[in-house]
Amino acid sequence: MVIRAVVFDIGGVLEVTPDLGLDRRWETRLGLPDGEILARMRDVWRGGSIGTITLDDVHEALGDRLGLDDQKVAQYMADLWREYLGTANTELIEYARRLRPRYRTGIVSNSFVGAREREQAAYGFEDLVEEIVYSHEAGFSKPDPRIYALICTRLDVPPGEMVFLDDAEACVAGARDVGIHAVRYQDNAQVITEIEELLARS
Repeated sequence: MVIRAVVFDIGGVLEVTPDLGLDRRWETRLGLPDGEILARMRDVWRGGSIGTITLDDVHEALGDRLGLDDQKVAQYMADLWREYLGTANTELIEYARRLRPRYRTGIVSNSFVGAREREQAAYGFEDLVEEIVYSHEAGFSKPDPRIYALICTRLDVPPGEMVFLDDAEACVAGARDVGIHAVRYQDNAQVITEIEELLARS
């Protein structure tokens, strides 16, 4: 076994993204029952995650479906991006940086329209790794096998020569199904140890 590439997820891995209760707070503010925002916006969130709609479409839907004026749409989106971006997992970001140039590095993220620009501004991910595959740009999301194939193609590395790190079991399983060495993120020490063990055996 030879490992030539290490690929990272973003949310819950390179970013610490706790649930800040965005929808619950806004449902209380708007007098809506629990779960109502998701019920009304589910197809919009899905469309945004695979790039079938634009950010302008999202803003329009928030106005039409939740009755928000332009100011409240802006406030809601500011809260959404604050929750989405979380804070930097500095230790793991620095670990990813140290892997280069010995290993090729990449990111595969189930994302949302507008994420690339905001994450670049906040964390500089485009400077951290060689290739980033965002679901909203690719048109499909993990655990679709096509998204793993895409990062393999972009990094020019076959699945068996790649390690992939994710915090979601379904996404880890999807990577393993296509032959990638996948590690489930629990904490920094655990995952760095597991990756280093794989690298040491290659």
